[in-house]
Amino acid sequence: MPSTQSRQLSIQVLFVVAALILGFQALNLQVLDKTFRSKADTVAIEKYTNYPARGLIYDREGRLMVYNNPMYDLLVTYNQINWAMDTAKFCELLEIDREYFVQNLQKDWRSGRFSKSVPFVFLSKISAERFARFQESLYQFPGFEVQLRNAREYPIPVAAHVLGYIREVNKAETEKTPETYVPGDYIGASGLEQSYEDHLRGEKGFSFILKDNLGRVQGAYKNGTLDTEPKSGKDLITSIDLELQLYAEKLMQNKRGGIVAIEPATGEILAMISAPTYDPNQLTITNNNRGDAYMDLQTDENIPLFNRAISAQYPPGSLFKPLLALVALQKETLKPNRTIGCSGGYFLGGQRLTGCHGHPTCTSVSMAIQHSCNAYFVTVFRELLDAYGSNNPGRGLDTLSNYLSAFGFGKPLGVDFPGEKPGNYPTTPFYNNWFKGQRWNSVWVRSVGIGQGEMLTTNLQLANAAAMIANRGWFITPHLVKGYRNSQEKIDAQYRTPRKVGIRPEYFDLVVDGMEKVTIAGTARRAFIEDISVCGKTGTAENPHGEDHSIFFCFAPKENPKIAIAVYIENAGFGGTYAAPIASLMIEKYIKGEIRGTQRQWLETQMLEKNLLNIKP
Repeated sequence: MPSTQSRQLSIQVLFVVAALILGFQALNLQVLDKTFRSKADTVAIEKYTNYPARGLIYDREGRLMVYNNPMYDLLVTYNQINWAMDTAKFCELLEIDREYFVQNLQKDWRSGRFSKSVPFVFLSKISAERFARFQESLYQFPGFEVQLRNAREYPIPVAAHVLGYIREVNKAETEKTPETYVPGDYIGASGLEQSYEDHLRGEKGFSFILKDNLGRVQGAYKNGTLDTEPKSGKDLITSIDLELQLYAEKLMQNKRGGIVAIEPATGEILAMISAPTYDPNQLTITNNNRGDAYMDLQTDENIPLFNRAISAQYPPGSLFKPLLALVALQKETLKPNRTIGCSGGYFLGGQRLTGCHGHPTCTSVSMAIQHSCNAYFVTVFRELLDAYGSNNPGRGLDTLSNYLSAFGFGKPLGVDFPGEKPGNYPTTPFYNNWFKGQRWNSVWVRSVGIGQGEMLTTNLQLANAAAMIANRGWFITPHLVKGYRNSQEKIDAQYRTPRKVGIRPEYFDLVVDGMEKVTIAGTARRAFIEDISVCGKTGTAENPHGEDHSIFFCFAPKENPKIAIAVYIENAGFGGTYAAPIASLMIEKYIKGEIRGTQRQWLETQMLEKNLLNIKP
């Protein structure tokens, strides 16, 4: 048995050996091994955002409408600044003054929002041209580094309302989706930029960098194994025909109103115009005068930022008559060859309640549409409402309302675009409330029969109605995006599914024949094209505050239609004067590629040069 003294000696030796080993290891780690010393100085892991390229936007033929223009944010780490650097040169390269330099470095370090060892944005939205000059000297300015961003640019100044613009996110947006947006990020603010934000923005990538206690970069954290690459946003293929859009915007120069053109077979919007419009480059992130430009647009008395194609709500006027005829024919309160006399208007008890223009007696539905007879359609409206008895007009109105809903009126159609308004059609509860319990009748509300009164529609709804008639009873929800470039992802099912309206096809033939006669020998002769059968209907919406509004919707050709259009021009008077010829010029341009013949070219010049902005709204 070992003695107690021997055991104590063994324990002492063991402790000495252990101490020597630990001491050597400490010496090795702290003095001999430089790698560890470097890591010991590394006290922070910084997360850097790598921003993705925003998706591009193309027209239906693959022509570029929106692209990305690189811009740069200059970041600074306060603790790394060399205060002996050439500040004058720094300011000159970035085109800033000394005061701006000092001011941008003064932060509230106690607020917790800023740290002297963490980079923050010193200067944002530096153009590629300015950065190119600065980059050569960047090494002379320790503490400053560059972060690449992308801004939107427009190769052709067209379709501002359709494309929309981007802006910096606000506080509410960052608080609602902090996993997606942080202060300084950009977001779609209007148009397709807004409605397709989730597709366009892409996914951010991130890099994790080790820094020492002075903020100096020590290398990638875990050799970059945790870093992620950004994923670019999806490129949109829109339904817009760029040439048609450009042409329509030229026709609508110096005018107030809207145009929507649709391909009937697909519901794809070929052109969407709101006039007056503006150059989309005015609102780009890189425009230093962006704020002033936006304020000018906001205060312009013609309201160029307002999208009259989908947000303005107008009376449809006589464009309502073909739709009323379809419902009355379907409910058999109107026969195809019904004759209704007109002596300058609709009379009751010897009193003229609704006026009309001079035309032959209408002996059929088609002829009534051709000449847009008010007496005819007030009679048709009253007989539809009184189908269940003159004391029960509400039931007949309910029938009409159900069909108007099926046609796409009185509610948003569901276009893939922000800001769509619902329009309005009157209902039985509305009139019961309006007349405060009185027993109202069809005479009291007769103005609805000619598209006035409480009827309100959007230009998009009217264009869709024209497409529905062109298809003889069905439509696909209008939409502006037809697919994604280099992707198999399909657009939403509602933009691929036909919606039937419940009217028998033979009744559409009667209405279409009448609409064709409108352009041949009716109220829209200026819309006639010799080798293209244009089927349309004029309207003149009453405006109690000034000149009436000029309206026209149509489609062409009569068989296998390629395009349906609604044109609404404020304060332009009769529908056949301006709206109809503008629609016909667009049709010829789209189908034939040019305006042909001396007479048609003269008409084009007249429409291009006409200024209607000086007419009282």
